[in-house]
Amino acid sequence: MIIAHKIALDPNNVQATYFARAAGTARFAYNWALAEWQRQYEAWKQDNSLPKPSQAALRRQLNAIKREQFPWMLEVTKNAPQMAIMQLGEAFKNFFAGRAKYPKFRKKGAHDRFTLTNDQFRVEGSRIRIPNLGWVRMRESLRFTGKILASTVSRVADRWFVSITVDTKDDPHLPKAENQGVVGVDLGVLVLATLSTRETITGPKAHTALLKRLRRLSRHLSRKQKGSRNRAKAKVELARLHARIANVRSDALHKLTSDLTRRFHTIGIEDLNVRGMMANRHLARSIADMSFHEFRRQLEYKAERRGGLVVVADRWFPSSKTCSNCGSVQKNMPLSIRQWTCPDCGKCHDRDVNAARNIATYAVSSTVSACGEEGAGSGRKTGVKPALMKQEVSTEPV
Repeated sequence: MIIAHKIALDPNNVQATYFARAAGTARFAYNWALAEWQRQYEAWKQDNSLPKPSQAALRRQLNAIKREQFPWMLEVTKNAPQMAIMQLGEAFKNFFAGRAKYPKFRKKGAHDRFTLTNDQFRVEGSRIRIPNLGWVRMRESLRFTGKILASTVSRVADRWFVSITVDTKDDPHLPKAENQGVVGVDLGVLVLATLSTRETITGPKAHTALLKRLRRLSRHLSRKQKGSRNRAKAKVELARLHARIANVRSDALHKLTSDLTRRFHTIGIEDLNVRGMMANRHLARSIADMSFHEFRRQLEYKAERRGGLVVVADRWFPSSKTCSNCGSVQKNMPLSIRQWTCPDCGKCHDRDVNAARNIATYAVSSTVSACGEEGAGSGRKTGVKPALMKQEVSTEPV
């Protein structure tokens, strides 16, 4: 399997300057190739006898003119412009396949990165050798063993990182899940996650906690004169704060998903319509601060590496309106109702715990059918082949 390890770099001033120039070269090559691709594609539509644009043809075209028109490209590694054009080719391939949107031009400060092939760098312990630069210190050594495929040097705020892609022979040495049963996870805004075991995990809400400071730094940046050194300093300070918010959120999600996949073999979650939820201007900031999509992404790949299973309940599954005791479904359940009593059986429910239990029940009924066939149910699952027969959702309490 292919794994990437992102490591912080510790470059000196000369090395950081080289990284910035290489990233600028890659960004220029990408934007040049995108503009040429658009121009050549329009010309091809007018005259089909002309060749259609491709990343290979654009790379040859750039190599033919860069010594005369762009001699500064020769001061950095040749991989910087070449890999950028290859990435543009992959972006167009994903676009035509319907997996991504149309490629956009890269911006300075937002897309500062360049990629190296495995024959252009070498890793030894806690350092990496970059072409035309030499050895650069890394904050830690590479954790994975196997064939090194490529590396990408990128900048976040004022720090540089290298992401090294490794093709390992087998899964990392992670123990199997402890299999403490099936757990349902209900994601929310007040708390990040509520488990069917009645455990609650409060999210860090990093953006909300640092919002006052974020607004202050944004005002300071807007008041600085464009092009001045003070504006550049304010921009870096604001970028550092954004990076800190992202790191706090990512740290909390990694700890939560690692704990869940370590303890439980089968985990049930909901297929949330995050884009639709973000349309609510009253909740958009809080929803974005929880990062529901990133939680699901981490949960799925970590469960797969531990041999676990993630069951995704259908988006229209009434987890909050269904009584986990008798299975009756209520017609209306506004978000303001946090505690409710079932009119049929008289059971008193906490809204989030009840939803988590229903999701856990859904996960059980989706993996083991009434006829003993595995993989049935309408929900999407990770690591399990879908069955041919649709199964009923069990209403037994968890």
